[in-house]
Amino acid sequence: MTNQKQLDELLLNKTTAEVAKDLLGMYLEYDTPNGHLGGYIVDAEAYLGPEDLAAHSYGMRRTPRVRAMYEEPGTIYLYTMHTHLILNIITQPEGVPQGVMIRAIEPVEGIEQMSLNRKGKAGPEISNGPGKLVAALGLSPELYGQSIRDSSLRFIFEKKRTPKKILALPRIGIPNKGEWTEMPLRFVVAGNPYLSLQKKNQVDEDWGWRKQNEENNHIGLS
Repeated sequence: MTNQKQLDELLLNKTTAEVAKDLLGMYLEYDTPNGHLGGYIVDAEAYLGPEDLAAHSYGMRRTPRVRAMYEEPGTIYLYTMHTHLILNIITQPEGVPQGVMIRAIEPVEGIEQMSLNRKGKAGPEISNGPGKLVAALGLSPELYGQSIRDSSLRFIFEKKRTPKKILALPRIGIPNKGEWTEMPLRFVVAGNPYLSLQKKNQVDEDWGWRKQNEENNHIGLS
């Protein structure tokens, strides 16, 4: 069972950008008929509607498609873009339509099944993009409007890892949106091979993670 207090600490009383950064290293797990599929979040983008020109809720837009954006923190917002289903988690109090797009995960559990779900793709191609990770996990559109708190998709805090370095970058695929095109609202685990558009010569030997003893020390000091 997901720890509700930990979820509150993750999602409440923070800016959406802060939540996006805190999601890096979080273990995302999905229950399927073929067992658990899961991995570490390594790439996440913050969307700050209604003032964010790139957000679906810009200008407090209300359509059936964006209904979930106005729900409570932890609500799952799925939408289709270019035939791909995209995963977002709502991050602000009910009525404040902001959220984080999960762009990529580093697979850990059920990698063989994820590869099958991706029609035989292997390595970073399994889940190094927002549509790819949804396909790899086999997320159902029925998750729309459900909550990360009590659905078959959940965060496992006990498995969370600590990035050595987090980069803040412009979001991907946001052309012609003025200052919102270049605003550094995409957060990534520096050096991880599963980042969208990651170059091989930028991959860290530890894939961007603190070593286990370093993580334990880091937790002890926090």
